Amino acid sequence: MSEAFLQNPLSLFDIKGKTAIVTGASGAFGSLAAKTLAGAGANVVLAASKQDDLNRLAAACAALGAKTASVALRPSSEENCDGIVNAAVEKFGGVDILVVAGGLNKVSKIVDQKPEDFLDVMDANVTQSWLMARAAGNQMLKQNRGGKVILTSSARGLLGHPAGYTAYCASKSAVDGITKALGCEWGETGITVNALGPTVFRSPLTAWMYEDTERAQTVRKGFLARVPKGRLGEPEDLAGPLLFLASKASDFYTGHILYADGGYTAG
Repeated sequence: MSEAFLQNPLSLFDIKGKTAIVTGASGAFGSLAAKTLAGAGANVVLAASKQDDLNRLAAACAALGAKTASVALRPSSEENCDGIVNAAVEKFGGVDILVVAGGLNKVSKIVDQKPEDFLDVMDANVTQSWLMARAAGNQMLKQNRGGKVILTSSARGLLGHPAGYTAYCASKSAVDGITKALGCEWGETGITVNALGPTVFRSPLTAWMYEDTERAQTVRKGFLARVPKGRLGEPEDLAGPLLFLASKASDFYTGHILYADGGYTAG
């Protein structure tokens, strides 16, 4: 085995010139993923439903020095997924990295939840992950140079939750299954398939949990009793693991769920 990398170990994390697709790019994690990859030198192809949101994010990525493309599509159909991949091929000649960052949760006790709400969560989190991995993976296989597929799991794919999370927990467990199965299926192709599994991290949806209110303090106290690190997550806690999974550093890792959870799933 060549040890040339030891002269510059950080070269293992170099993604300059790689082309990354980020779906759900306008969301909290999608935006973070896009900016992280852009700042690391990748070309970024941004996909989300609203063009105005994409324009703002593309400008932020361009300010970090990245070449960008955007497509106002969600990975909700085979045609849309093909359209997202084709945008990357047309602008940059191929696809090296896929980050499926979009998702949905509809919280409700099972006896109160409508079946269509359960199916909406499964579609957004499972079916769209499968469709997008299929489309991007097909392009990566044609290129015959490997690639990185990164799905979004959650601590809830491993653990239950008492507050009406049957749909969400089931969907993230299914994402874990896709990750493991595809890691095996594409194991010898050079394409790695892994998932990033966060717990609570700071975003517009969770901002209230970080506030100094009685409600927030009560919720935090109960949650942090299970977190060995003793704090909630920050966006930068996801950036490092994401870059690892997107780079050569993770070439021998596939079919894994990497939990960014402060030790929550360990206890």
